[in-house]
Amino acid sequence: MLSFDQGFFGPRSVSWQVHGELTVLFGGARALLMQSAHPLVIAGARETGFYRRSPWKRLQRTLMLTYTTTFGTKKEARAAAEHINEVHRRVGGVDPVTGQAYHGLDPDLLLWVHATLVHSALLFEKLTVGKLDAEGRQRFHEEQMLVAEMLELPREKIPPTVEELSEYMRDVVAGDTLIVTDAALEVANLFREFPPEAEWKPVLRAISYWAFATLPPKLREAYGAPWSPARERAVRASLAGLRLFRPAIPRRYRRLLIAEQARLRISG
Repeated sequence: MLSFDQGFFGPRSVSWQVHGELTVLFGGARALLMQSAHPLVIAGARETGFYRRSPWKRLQRTLMLTYTTTFGTKKEARAAAEHINEVHRRVGGVDPVTGQAYHGLDPDLLLWVHATLVHSALLFEKLTVGKLDAEGRQRFHEEQMLVAEMLELPREKIPPTVEELSEYMRDVVAGDTLIVTDAALEVANLFREFPPEAEWKPVLRAISYWAFATLPPKLREAYGAPWSPARERAVRASLAGLRLFRPAIPRRYRRLLIAEQARLRISG
């Protein structure tokens, strides 16, 4: 018998389909690099000590909270969102690099973080899974607006279509808002020099490779990531190979544990 509490989305949602894929999670590294290139976002993260005290463990906990909003019960999703919001409420100050004030609940900063996550998830779904059509991509975007609202980003602030979200991101990247500061480089170094507590280092090296490779060229250059036509061909080939090989990977390895736990929860 199905459980009545399937959370805010449930097994028929595109969010369960997309966020349950391990290879889509790989796009989180790209999103993190893009977020870190925003000096006010990274200033807030640095204030919490996120990247200085056990950064990998803190990153894992943050990912679990984020994925709980998708796969948890409604009670669990609300609690996870409130935990994140409580952290954001305490964050605020003046960025020493730009001299601008920032706050963890600033809608403009929340929008950039949200956009990088949605855009990166859709990109890695396309590159490594390839099941979504245009309608499915739009449904995912709209479903994730609910998560954004739970994290105190007003829905009306979010570009309403995938195309407009992509245009917003292109405009931000092309402008002068993003700066790869020393703090951003500290984040980048997490994906270049893995700390002792990091597990599955060979996989992490591949994730790092794809994260830098799929950045907009302007940001990739700012991070000092090496690039060449040969490297571009190699990246395309490796991602195409992953997409081709993915269906042969046993379900327990290609689906996230939290997604499988949610599936078992509602199936009784």
